Amino acid sequence: MLVTWRYRKRKSIIQFFDQRAWIIFYACFITSTVFFWDMRFLSFFFITALGILFASGVQWMEMRRAMFFIVGFVIFFSALTFLTGRGGMELYTTEHLITRVETQFTLFGWRPVLNISAEKTFYALSMIVRVFSLASMTILLPYTLNPALYGITFRGLGLPDKIAYGMDLTMRFIPTFGRDFQLTMDAQRARGYELEKISGGLIQQVRKLAPLIVPVTIHAIAGSEDIIDAMDLRAFGIGPRTWLQELKYQPKDYLLIVLGVIILLASIILSLLGIGKFWVPQIFISYLN
Repeated sequence: MLVTWRYRKRKSIIQFFDQRAWIIFYACFITSTVFFWDMRFLSFFFITALGILFASGVQWMEMRRAMFFIVGFVIFFSALTFLTGRGGMELYTTEHLITRVETQFTLFGWRPVLNISAEKTFYALSMIVRVFSLASMTILLPYTLNPALYGITFRGLGLPDKIAYGMDLTMRFIPTFGRDFQLTMDAQRARGYELEKISGGLIQQVRKLAPLIVPVTIHAIAGSEDIIDAMDLRAFGIGPRTWLQELKYQPKDYLLIVLGVIILLASIILSLLGIGKFWVPQIFISYLN
């Protein structure tokens, strides 16, 4: 049986609108964000995403694991970029040195050196703000969109029936897979399998995980075959599909769509004009000089 994310009806700014309108706004918001590296423009998207996050009605206990993963992911890759300087060199050609850190040890005759510059610092900060804005908006979708309306929503956005139903199944795959993995792990533990005592090299650890990986994989394949057979028996894809529920736009939904389109068009125009590129405060550079 397919399961869904922990959705529930709540007082939320997202659930105040039609799901199709919110997905259109979300797509415009995400697309607009990737046009900018300027902290001044990214701050607008960051504040907007933060406001929506607090007004979403999703409790901290519900999304804490996802948020911990997002924060850890953002900090790790931002720190990696800051230490290596990779990625930022495509946005700036000169660097203004803040300080130079040298280690007290050497590796095969090479002494690791870290040059901390204004450009590296602001690039890392811009990446944190940018990625957090994208991730925080994305993580809200499975908690606030009604899973019973996934297929109807994507069909209402103009997608063909097959793609709409495929998107429905995709949205349910991760929680279903997680449920199957937990059930398999509990069953194996009841048979004496001790996951905590897995040791050895990487290859040995993977081999010892076979009692978990093999049953879950086979169950996922068998489950997909059952879904395919059920759809074939109902002649899915032979003709246009009818849906039990119908979504209708309200005036507030059109306003949300217009707002998203305005943000997107403004972002495209600013990008074409060369506005919103990577930025370091001139006063900061003047202070270093």
